[in-house]
Amino acid sequence: MRPVLLLLVVLLSACASRSSDVSLEPAGSELAALTWLSGSWAGEAGGILTEEHWTAPMGGSMLGMARSSQGGRQVFFEYARIEARSGNIYYLASPLGREPVPFRLAESEPQRAVFENPEHDFPQRVLYWREADGSLRARIEGVENGQARQEDWHYVPARLFRR
Repeated sequence: MRPVLLLLVVLLSACASRSSDVSLEPAGSELAALTWLSGSWAGEAGGILTEEHWTAPMGGSMLGMARSSQGGRQVFFEYARIEARSGNIYYLASPLGREPVPFRLAESEPQRAVFENPEHDFPQRVLYWREADGSLRARIEGVENGQARQEDWHYVPARLFRR
């Protein structure tokens, strides 16, 4: 019985350590083209530590979550998913566990994606892109109370993050 358990542990470990560039979506699909976003990311700015995690594309979706802490206390969290539906790709954001807000994929190129919802209060755009050094950038932007506003995050792979 122990060899079977050992084999199971080895197989699960191998699955858990898969590279984030693996997609279980059909090659060439718009969702598979977002595989570069998958993985565990971390960054710190202004004393706020943020981590963001994305699963690889599978079954028509990617699942994500983010949380931020300051002074050892959680100050924000968000559930998210990116999914193929009705012939388009949507980013669905659920900040603080609220009802998901959809943002349609408006621009996509290798290592960059822009999602938009011009009807939303703020943000109206959600952007992700990879830098040449392998880091991940994220930005939300739009107009709030008649003023242009944006928030930016810079992440490195979580395994490389050092405070």
